[in-house]
Amino acid sequence: MITKRRSRIKRKQISKKQIVMGCKLVLVVRKDLSMGVGKIAAQCSHASVMAYQKSSKIMLLKWALSGQRKIVVGCPDEQAFMNIRDNAKQHRLLTNIVRDAGLTQVEPGSVTVLAIGPAKDELIDQVTGHLSLL
Repeated sequence: MITKRRSRIKRKQISKKQIVMGCKLVLVVRKDLSMGVGKIAAQCSHASVMAYQKSSKIMLLKWALSGQRKIVVGCPDEQAFMNIRDNAKQHRLLTNIVRDAGLTQVEPGSVTVLAIGPAKDELIDQVTGHLSLL
């Protein structure tokens, strides 16, 4: 019984060391829509929930152990937004796009926020590292 307990503890410690890595979720916000801060917060929340719902259990664990970091960056327009999404897909990163209902500040169906990840920092940085924080 003691050996089982020790081996279980040892396995947990090893797996934590293997799992803990730089992992984050990046939220790309379109700046050309001139959304208010409350609207941006709501759209980023939608994107975060979508990313959470579509992520694998192992990635969610890695992200949780990394502090569930969320980085919000801006992009100039829809064309840049779609280019970033395409680049993320080429890197096999999970992407989720929020399309607004159009009830308040933007036109119906407007793409507002792109969630990339959660995934390893290095991989996401290859796609979003050139973007400035919002």
